[in-house]
Formats: sequence, C-alpha cells, structure tokens
Amino acid sequence: MRILLTNDDGYHAPGLAVLEAIAAQLSDDIWVCAPAEEQSGAGHSLTLSRPVRVREHGPRRFSVSGTPTDSVMMAMGVIMDGPPDLILSGVNRGANLGDDVTYSGTVSAAMEGTLAGIRSISLSQVYSREGMADDVPFGAAEAWGAKVLKPLIDMDFAPRTLVNINFPALPADAVKGVRVVRQGFHDYGRGSIVRGVDPRGYPYYWFGLHGIEHSPAHDTDLEAVGDGYISVTPLQVDLTHPQSLGPLAQRLADLA
Repeated sequence: MRILLTNDDGYHAPGLAVLEAIAAQLSDDIWVCAPAEEQSGAGHSLTLSRPVRVREHGPRRFSVSGTPTDSVMMAMGVIMDGPPDLILSGVNRGANLGDDVTYSGTVSAAMEGTLAGIRSISLSQVYSREGMADDVPFGAAEAWGAKVLKPLIDMDFAPRTLVNINFPALPADAVKGVRVVRQGFHDYGRGSIVRGVDPRGYPYYWFGLHGIEHSPAHDTDLEAVGDGYISVTPLQVDLTHPQSLGPLAQRLADLA
C-alpha cells in the first residue's frame, strides 16, 4: 500500500515525524510531500499568484513552497510515479474540531485527496493550553494512531467523503477509547482579535481563540475529545443543504 503523507504545520513539524512513525506500522511505501513552511489556517487554498517550487530532501521526501492543497496536487501530479492508495494529513499540532475544519489546512489536504478519489484521513493532536509551541505532547497520537487507522485503511469510504480524527490532550494510557461522532459547532463569539503596536508605532493584530461552547446533545467531536475519547468524524465535500432546495426554488419560481 502506497501512502502519501502531508500536513499544514510544515515539513519540519514534529507532528509529521509522528505521522511517519504511524504510517511505518502500516506500509513501507511511504511518500512525504508537505509545505516548506507552516500553513496553519490556510484552508483549501491554492497558490495562484506566484510560482510553486519543489525541494527534494531525500528519496520520496519533498517540500513545496505553497499550501497543503498545493502539496497534495504536486505530489500526485508531478512528484509521484503513481497515485497513492491512502493520504494521511497531520498529525496537526492542535485540534481540528467542529467548524474549525473549514479553516484547517490539515483537513483540506485530506479533502483534496478525496476530490481526487483517494481514501484520505486527517489526524490532529489536541493540546491542553495555549503557548506550548513545540512542546505539545503527541503521546496519544503516537500510541493510538495506527490502532485507529488499521480498521479504516481498507474500508470503502462513501464517494467524496473523508475521515477526521482528533486525539485528546491526555497521556496515552488515560485515553478512554474511540467515539464515532458528528461535527460540532463552536460559539462564534469565542474568537478574539488581539491588538498590538510595533516599535514604530503601527498597530498589528493576532487572531486568538477561547473556550468551547458545547452542543446541547453532547454528541459531537468537541464533547468526545473533551470527555477523553478519540473522535472519528466522517466529513463530506458536498456542502449542499438539501432541505433548503425546495424553499429556495419556491421563492425564485417566478424567475425560473
């Protein structure tokens, strides 16, 4: 089985090394193609206003001067001599839960693989507090990653779907197990814009995040991780809301 690894934290990110160790338990045909620099929050963006360059770091190891989506496209379209059987994206430093998946380069890299018809899975390691930089512990992902993936890698995913996995911010032996759950939604007001002033007196801004607003049903990826479980969530590329098709058509019937 040929596996393509990528991420959004960049080629040198600790989480990518963790993902390589996980993938090595599944196959010996592993390719790496990841952004040369961190691309967190890049979403499903493509680089269109400048050229994309590829650097080879060793056999089957490459970085790309672009986004996670660029990396997947370059791997499949230019670098590899045949398509992968599986794409793994991660292990992200931090959660990709709820509606944050729409911002996530990690999830979007897997989404790009899904669009190409490749079985694709994103993996993220939640951490317990802000400001940990590269000290985020990946123990839960390291211990549980291959165990969670093995039942999935030969599964027939529904067309245009991917799987998003999040490991809780716990030691490996404290993880309670795995829950298959739906995507949750954050309280939009949890975000903040932090203002600063540079030495020349000009303002600059950082985007920050705060606590999680749980859903009433307590049955989402947010709660699963908060309860100490690994969340496994099937996502779909089709963003259509079927229940709105009829009402919208009625409203616009005179223009049809």
